[in-house]
Amino acid sequence: MSDYLMRDDAPLSDEEWARLDELVVGAARKLLVGRRFIHLTGPLGIGVQTVPLPTVSGGEACLHDEEGCACEAGECEVIQVTGHRFLSLPLIHQDFRLSWRDIEASRRMGWPPEMGPAAAASAACARAEDGLIFSGHSEHGYQGLLNAEGRHTVPLGDWGEPGQAFADIVAATEALVADGFYEPFAVVLSPALYARTQRIARGIGRLESKLIKDVAEGGLFRSPMLDENQGLVVAQGVHNLDLVVAQDLVTAYLGPENMDHHFRVLESLVLRIKRPGAICTLEKKGK
Repeated sequence: MSDYLMRDDAPLSDEEWARLDELVVGAARKLLVGRRFIHLTGPLGIGVQTVPLPTVSGGEACLHDEEGCACEAGECEVIQVTGHRFLSLPLIHQDFRLSWRDIEASRRMGWPPEMGPAAAASAACARAEDGLIFSGHSEHGYQGLLNAEGRHTVPLGDWGEPGQAFADIVAATEALVADGFYEPFAVVLSPALYARTQRIARGIGRLESKLIKDVAEGGLFRSPMLDENQGLVVAQGVHNLDLVVAQDLVTAYLGPENMDHHFRVLESLVLRIKRPGAICTLEKKGK
């Protein structure tokens, strides 16, 4: 492990560190949703603090005949990267404390030390990561999937009506295809909307969730980061968006304080939305 984590100074054996690492990663994995459908780039190393975000110019394909190009401008447009801006990779972290008495008791009694605080810290970081992915952070200038400028939107119908959930998802994929984006598509719903897909579609004999998965080859997910009446469809692909990771989730030792031992669960990453048109949100009318 890197020296900046100071793990050699902690009062944990290699076996205890392995158990803690497994717990931290496992707890986060059960909660994280964004990573399940967004391409990961990295880890690049904790020293990487910024990454470029390219701007790609648009353009229509040209039609040539014997008289030459039929473009209004008289010459073909070229799709290219016209500029870059740089995104900072924020540090997400949550500290926790292990009691020295609990550690000593575990050694004396021969049982594993209490790692509940580590699991709770990992869960907090997981929630913060998905919050950054889905909602961004306006104060620090980060956009998320739900508020990215240039995304598509389709109105959310009454999902109390059988078949409406599937119809809305299809409408979102059609909006993406019409703008030149293609499958695989991933669908993310609020827990409330997801629950309404768990019923038999009228006249078909299949769960609506199964029908949605037929058009969402990238997967159907639910996330508490979405409000009750929120959903989204994303055209997957690193050319559209990716999650750039400098440091993946890891635990560092901060040192003793009042005889107890302080640790930090941390990670550094940022969502890079290269083509916001690859996102279509489902929103209530008038929102």
